[in-house]
Amino acid sequence: MSYVVYLAAAILGMAAVLLFRRPRQALTNPLTASTCVSILIGACCFSAAAPATLATVNNMTGIANFGAPMTYSLISAYSCSLFILLIYWRGGPVVTLRRTALAFIGVYGLLIAAIITLFTVGDAHVERLRDLDTYYANTPYIREMIVLYLLGHLVCCLVICGVCLRWTRQLRQETASSAAADGAGPGAPAASKGDRLLRAGLWLIVIGLGMDMSGFVLAKIIAVTARWYGRDLDFLSTTVAPPLASVGAVICSLGFVLPRIVPAVGAQWRSLRHYRRLAPLWKVLRHVPTAFVSPSTWYRLPQSRLRMREMAIHDALLVLTPHLDERAGSGVLRRALAAGCDPTAARAKAEASMVVEAARQLAWGAADSLTEPGTYELRTSKDASRGLLRLAQELNTPGTVVGVDPLAAPTHGTRNGS
Repeated sequence: MSYVVYLAAAILGMAAVLLFRRPRQALTNPLTASTCVSILIGACCFSAAAPATLATVNNMTGIANFGAPMTYSLISAYSCSLFILLIYWRGGPVVTLRRTALAFIGVYGLLIAAIITLFTVGDAHVERLRDLDTYYANTPYIREMIVLYLLGHLVCCLVICGVCLRWTRQLRQETASSAAADGAGPGAPAASKGDRLLRAGLWLIVIGLGMDMSGFVLAKIIAVTARWYGRDLDFLSTTVAPPLASVGAVICSLGFVLPRIVPAVGAQWRSLRHYRRLAPLWKVLRHVPTAFVSPSTWYRLPQSRLRMREMAIHDALLVLTPHLDERAGSGVLRRALAAGCDPTAARAKAEASMVVEAARQLAWGAADSLTEPGTYELRTSKDASRGLLRLAQELNTPGTVVGVDPLAAPTHGTRNGS
């Protein structure tokens, strides 16, 4: 059992670290902060519920079963954090959100105080690491403590599942109304990507809490109730509940994290693709001396690496601007148009050829003999990232300038006739 709950705690901890990768930004965003807090408390719950952890805590404090109220308090705090997370996720006026969050903190704070008080006045001197719920099911005060924490978590699961289902229905109705207002036909997309991710996250929360509610809370309630009537169904509490609760918590946390992580991962993946597609252009320009020196980027995220590469390319193109041979580019443009290229692609081919030739001239010192610096401005590079990608694509197109070594000797003479 310890391995199962420790694995769930590790997965939740990794999710929290992924969301909390930028502490300053996370702390200023209530939604991010509440998500991290909720996931971390969930990880602490599973770590504390492991028999190995319970035994260690009991030995350190010298109090038999001290780990029980600690774990039950963490479970109640986890329930409260889920409520607060859902509140901030739905959004609304800041004052209302804060007031509602404080109300839930007050309610579950009283619940935790009651759990600790009942354990203090009760008699639980026999250490039970796996079956405390059923072993003390008929013990005064300890029985009430067990029922309280189970009911607190059951209410949390029921309410959040209900809110998520209503939210899913509202999203579906809004999507249908928007499609009807726009006159979309039957083949139109049902929802935007963001709405689909949000609905998927909501369903994951419902599934996860459903597993938690049926596999953990109801299983333990049935086992405890059976003890009240002299029956032994302890396996529901000791064998069935822990793994289902672990899987349910992971699925529920995934539902909260998915709508936020997937767009970020998608943006990083697109940046990585663009970064690699710019490689042919960077190969041509990397030897051009510029004021901006791109720092080492191997440890940076793709978006940061792409931004650095684009800055370096733009600076290099500015350096090459006076050395661009517009007459040679015009010849390439005419040949490309005669070959059937559309004007945009033809201009990209011409400008790619001009860039390569200017880089060669600069590398071999031929540019120093220019009597009249060119005034041509690259139109392709003005189109932000898309223009740079178009230039890089032409450099990697067979029959254009692919395979050209920018450090090879220049093929054209300089513009002053040399």
